[in-house]
Amino acid sequence: MIDKNQIWKIYGTAYKEMTERILDKADLAGLIGSRDKKICIKPNLVTASPAEFGGTTHPEVVEGILTYLGEHGFKDLVIAEGSWVGDRTREAIEICGYKSLCERYKVPFIDTQREKSHSVDCAGMELNVVDFVDSIDFLINVPVLKGHCQTKITCALKNLKGLIPNSEKSRFHTMGLHKPIAHLQTAIKQDFIVVDHICGDLDFEEGGNPVVRNCVMAGLDPVLIDSYVCSLLGYETAEVPYITFSEQLGIGKSDLGAAEIINLGLYGESSQGSLGACQEIDELPRERKLLEVSYAVTEANSCSACYASLVGALWRLREEGILEKLDTTIGIGQGMRGKTGVLGIGRCTKDFDYSLPGCPPSEDAIYEGLKKYINGD
Repeated sequence: MIDKNQIWKIYGTAYKEMTERILDKADLAGLIGSRDKKICIKPNLVTASPAEFGGTTHPEVVEGILTYLGEHGFKDLVIAEGSWVGDRTREAIEICGYKSLCERYKVPFIDTQREKSHSVDCAGMELNVVDFVDSIDFLINVPVLKGHCQTKITCALKNLKGLIPNSEKSRFHTMGLHKPIAHLQTAIKQDFIVVDHICGDLDFEEGGNPVVRNCVMAGLDPVLIDSYVCSLLGYETAEVPYITFSEQLGIGKSDLGAAEIINLGLYGESSQGSLGACQEIDELPRERKLLEVSYAVTEANSCSACYASLVGALWRLREEGILEKLDTTIGIGQGMRGKTGVLGIGRCTKDFDYSLPGCPPSEDAIYEGLKKYINGD
């Protein structure tokens, strides 16, 4: 049975079968115990884009979980998630393959964007969580290992934002993201974590630049897992404050020196050579698109969808040699409300001299608008 200081990994391209195997090795059924428990599976469906784009959880991984649980006699299963502000979960369910998955396995899907919510005292911080959370006996978190344009990484801890209402997601940004993400862990306990490390985007939460690793990981400690993600992506744990805050709140431990990384190798292979090859591919590219263009932005409490669209547009302008002609910084974020400036993005900057509307505006709209502004059209 898996221990809290362990992170298990398996590689291959048979994602469903890989997931079943790692759950079997970890003895998930033994961890859950009673077959009468209500089990919630929480994927990441941040936006309506297929998993191959690097932003959403592969349905095959969730299918592997459903198959394993069904074969071990668990029947009260549900999948729950809410996309980020600006996208509709019901569209993501369709495009990401979860509608057909739920129909095949006769498992309900709870769209948390449409759920009522209530306030919870989260270790001294009042936060709103959806009512459905109170009915969960065992939560299986299935995040995507990927980068984030504001918090650098997103994986186990941040994925719980899908269990809060849209209004609270926006408020998290006004609160600086890191502390509310940490305090949320005290209200919603993740009992088991299956990490989709198949092809996450290392820069943007919504994907678009997938980096293929064909790996599925499992663990019990979200703090340890996110610390490990930092090490894989070339960050110090201290660079992602919500990890440290979560550890201070007693959610888990970040000490990788005391961790045990168990590599099950390639699915269907057992040779030591295969195991060595798996260890080598943990070296990830260090390209950071955000750092190349962030100098052009003045940001204050912006929502992830808006900021990510801006960064994507700026990168396109940079590649075309247009961004270098920009003569002012770009304001963005809820902290810009009621303020004035030269150039702004989104509804929060409506009082700026030149503001691109939308909440959030699309990457294409920002790209076209900035291109016109820079060229003086």
